[in-house]
Amino acid sequence: MDIVIVLFEGFEPLDAIGPYEILAYVPGAKVRFVAPEPGVLTDALGALPVDVRTRYSDVESCDVLLIPGGGGAHKVIADPQFLDWVRRIHATTRFTTSVCTGSQVLGAAGLLDGLTATTHWESVGDLQSYGAAYTSDRVVRQGRIITSAGVSSGIDMALHLAALLTDDTTAQAIQLYTEYDPQPPYDSGSVAKAPAAVLERAGTLNRDRLDG
Repeated sequence: MDIVIVLFEGFEPLDAIGPYEILAYVPGAKVRFVAPEPGVLTDALGALPVDVRTRYSDVESCDVLLIPGGGGAHKVIADPQFLDWVRRIHATTRFTTSVCTGSQVLGAAGLLDGLTATTHWESVGDLQSYGAAYTSDRVVRQGRIITSAGVSSGIDMALHLAALLTDDTTAQAIQLYTEYDPQPPYDSGSVAKAPAAVLERAGTLNRDRLDG
């Protein structure tokens, strides 16, 4: 079972690494990372270099395609050759998936037009511009396409995907082995739950990080 995760300069780390941790335990699965060009890429937070050995164009088919989000996603969205590759690979997959703003890549490739999908709460308008109907659901499956909301939701999506690729018992075993039993100290993990002051502060976090 060939699972391909796309990386690019400025990818959001947990978008890719969270699902990787889960999907690597799927029996019979081989997870590999691909990039526009072989070499070292740095994540959106700036401190996690990843040496990717495989060029995406060397991949002609796979069982699962996963596209993360991140500040660098705009570069691949603007690359017609990359979007054409996404369309070609999608024709071969069992499932084509995204985490966070990776859904914009699927949208730019024309895969979400007329479908219900999700993304990070700050990027709803961008998702809708590709003809998708936004929902705040954490994980959304539309046939062979699965989108997930912001950052940490990729772990939930990967568990859903593990069940589809194997069975419920195996997916639950992976959940147990990775001890994925979230008990956060706050209940502000969605726009619907967060107080106004938290929402306002969240909107400044990335800007503050870049300015700092």
